[in-house]
Amino acid sequence: MILMAYLSYMISMLLDLSGILTVFFCGIVMSHYTWHNVTESSRVTTKHTFATLSFIAEIFLFLYVGMDALDIEKWKLASSSPKKPIALSAIILGLVMVGRAAFVFPLSFLSNLSKKEARPKISFKQQVIIWWAGLMRGAVSIALAYNKFTASGHTEVRVNAIMITSTVIVVLFSTMVFGLLTKPLLSLLIPPRTGLNTSSLLSSQSMLDPLLTSMMGSDFDVGQINSPQYNLQFILTAPARSVHRLWRKFDDRFMRPVFGGRGFVPFVPGSPVERSVPESHLGTVTEAEGS
Repeated sequence: MILMAYLSYMISMLLDLSGILTVFFCGIVMSHYTWHNVTESSRVTTKHTFATLSFIAEIFLFLYVGMDALDIEKWKLASSSPKKPIALSAIILGLVMVGRAAFVFPLSFLSNLSKKEARPKISFKQQVIIWWAGLMRGAVSIALAYNKFTASGHTEVRVNAIMITSTVIVVLFSTMVFGLLTKPLLSLLIPPRTGLNTSSLLSSQSMLDPLLTSMMGSDFDVGQINSPQYNLQFILTAPARSVHRLWRKFDDRFMRPVFGGRGFVPFVPGSPVERSVPESHLGTVTEAEGS
């Protein structure tokens, strides 16, 4: 699984495509198919390995940012005074805020128009939270900036030094300022309800209603999802009046019998993932596979 992710990244780099999006979709495919073809011990090992590699990579990037933030020579090369990098970073940050708002609010408006009156809509306060939470730049921005503007050596080219320093300013400012203000903004716009615990906040009524209703149809009772016989396997196999139904029919008939997947691979004893699948669903899938 690790080599396949690295192979997809290398192929995308050779073809001048986006390595980030390639690895992302590679993870989706492996989670849907490959994950169910390995033993439980392999799943645990793979999960912890990827988590460790991700943690190390992110630590390395932010350590690099911290070291670059105090690289006096680079700042002197970028500009003789700090006004120019700060002004450029302010312009970049303003463009990020405008660009984020340009698709968050219109798409939320279109989403609300497509919903019926009985279904909850995305309020303006929730749209502000979505807009604000997406303004924070991080490891991806830093990695892309270094990959693009350090090929010729940023200590020798003034333009590269300006782009690196501007990116560092935007990442540090957005992470520290926007990150610190996210919790107070949430408390101000969407105050927590009194008398509700964590389980009730994560209940189907608060978070899953719009998603499940759109997937399963208006006749679907979201309250049933709390029943033990209804779980992720039910969501994946139940009929729906949407494009998801067509994809599931194609996936069950052609893809999963060949590449494997939940219910299409031998039962793994002791696996919490496979144990959660109701026997009725396993029997239905087995009969469909046999036919």
